[in-house]
Amino acid sequence: MAGPTALSTYLQARRALVTPADVGLPGTGTRRTPGLRREEVATLAGISVDYYVRLEKGRDTNPSAQVLTALARVLQLDAAATAHLHGLVRPGEPDTPGPAGEEVPEGSRLLLDAVGLPAFVESRAFDVLAANAAAGALSPAIRPGANRLRSMFLDDAERALHPDWDRDAATMVAEFRASLGPDLTTPAVAALVEELSAASATFREVWRRHDVDLLTGAVVRWEHPRAGALALRRVNYPVPGTRGQVLVVYFAAPGGDDADRLADLTPG
Repeated sequence: MAGPTALSTYLQARRALVTPADVGLPGTGTRRTPGLRREEVATLAGISVDYYVRLEKGRDTNPSAQVLTALARVLQLDAAATAHLHGLVRPGEPDTPGPAGEEVPEGSRLLLDAVGLPAFVESRAFDVLAANAAAGALSPAIRPGANRLRSMFLDDAERALHPDWDRDAATMVAEFRASLGPDLTTPAVAALVEELSAASATFREVWRRHDVDLLTGAVVRWEHPRAGALALRRVNYPVPGTRGQVLVVYFAAPGGDDADRLADLTPG
């Protein structure tokens, strides 16, 4: 018997977030569950209700690219979420996230020591694989063996560093989904999700939304006990020759107060 798949759970979650008004339908009648009905999604996407039900039940796991694009339109997915939807059905080359102890290339380790800015290498599952002293000065949670998602939700000291914690935490969850794609069900990742779901009501709520956000970098505000208020740009660089490792660097706009405070914080 077919059961839930990454595709079926994603469709269900995103359908619940779209109201009839969002797609130009009258909101008449009592609805037992939020969002669109299955038959409404099917009609708007131009597919049969029976076929859409099979997709949501996990009985069909290979819809065409055209069907996925139509569903993305109805569910009002942005470019990142649409790419995620297609990736759930037709992932690229196998890229299973490695364990927390996977090896970081020597060149990347040398770069961490030379860059002079808070920087670290993380896995696709946000395990910190290597970090420099400046990253540890910015946040003690940025250390090899720690998981960034776990620290964000379960470490009170890490939470205190983020004045925009609600937004930053939700963004990290969305980036986590985008990073892992169809590999969210691997044992280690599933165990992490189960742990955070049990410990954090906020995580459970955000996780149910199935939001997706690409790892493109952003400006992150910090409230640091030594440096005070900081606004730092985060950039992400893929590490070639690895199973999805990413080099993350934080820096401040040159010539401003943030740059001066970061320089004072960074070990010389």
